[in-house]
Amino acid sequence: MEFTTLRYQSPATERYLGSPSIVQLPDGALLATYDYFGPGCPRNREGEEHLSSVYRSRDRGCTWANVTHISGAFWSSLFLHQGAVYLLGTSQQYGSIVIRRSQDGGNTWTHPRDKTSGLLFPGRPGRQPPNYHCAPVPVLLHEDRLYRAFEDCDPCVWGSGFRALVISASTDADLLDTASWRMSNKLAYDSAWTPSSWGHIPLPGWLEGNMVAGPDGAVWDILRFNSAPVVDKAAMVRVHDEGRRLSFAPSTGFIDLPGGMTKFVIRRDSATGYYLTLSNNNTDPAYPRQRNVLSLLKSRDLRHWQHVRTLLQDDSGLSHEESVRQVGFQYPDWQFDGPDIIYLVRTAYGGAHNYHDANRIAFYRLEDYRALL
Repeated sequence: MEFTTLRYQSPATERYLGSPSIVQLPDGALLATYDYFGPGCPRNREGEEHLSSVYRSRDRGCTWANVTHISGAFWSSLFLHQGAVYLLGTSQQYGSIVIRRSQDGGNTWTHPRDKTSGLLFPGRPGRQPPNYHCAPVPVLLHEDRLYRAFEDCDPCVWGSGFRALVISASTDADLLDTASWRMSNKLAYDSAWTPSSWGHIPLPGWLEGNMVAGPDGAVWDILRFNSAPVVDKAAMVRVHDEGRRLSFAPSTGFIDLPGGMTKFVIRRDSATGYYLTLSNNNTDPAYPRQRNVLSLLKSRDLRHWQHVRTLLQDDSGLSHEESVRQVGFQYPDWQFDGPDIIYLVRTAYGGAHNYHDANRIAFYRLEDYRALL
């Protein structure tokens, strides 16, 4: 399996690598971020994980160099807007919603110290709500408005406690000013919505949503759904009134999405009209949390998905059971680069403690992807 290692971290440090995000700058350089988690990672004064690193490549991803580190940035997405690059996520694990701007290609960044400099929606310490949560998911530009999905974990129980929400701002607003942003209602998952045909789901819930505009222009938050032991499900939450309100229709809101139980990123190819995603499609329902396979999928309507190609699978020689336990190609973030797709993967491979505790951030390029569609 060929890949370019952006960063390797020895498992012995108990410092693991997470939340990769990638964007191509106007000058063609690639900018990437990731954060650190685990017992050995850097912590802030509240004892929370909070540090991200910034890397750049000037040779199409063949080599990478560390640019800087950012304290108080976690689970964050890179995106471009009006010539600047932004980093939007949380201040720490279950922290405040914060945004930063760089006008020099990622070398220096603003600091979100108050409501006019990027501290958009303050969280509270010690797992007191609001406990904002997210992943490096897309920032959607639709009809002169930017949209980004988050969750509030209240009560802070992983899986069942996540309340879906969306923040949005006008494209001509000052994105560092809290007054530019609105937040929707916070939509909790009701366990009564779970289809009876799924049987008992111990911790049903949604998280790590993707903002997507459908073929008819409707705006959706398509969320990873924690359906174990059922696999490959996702949820479609409707976004109304320019981000003011969210709603969910249980009769139509669940979709079959291979890899829907782990983090995925959906983007639309303007040339073909296909929606594409990279996801951990399940190949063995006996292991619902399987992440040792990563695939490219396509859809015309966001509801019906087809497998296009398996991109990554374990070639280390481990048994099937050991591979599922120890190998993960997960949390992909990706972008179009002309005829190619470029993607970063949080990777547990070649000695990681387990599939979750990643020891690498790896870069890949899928050439001429439209030939596969």
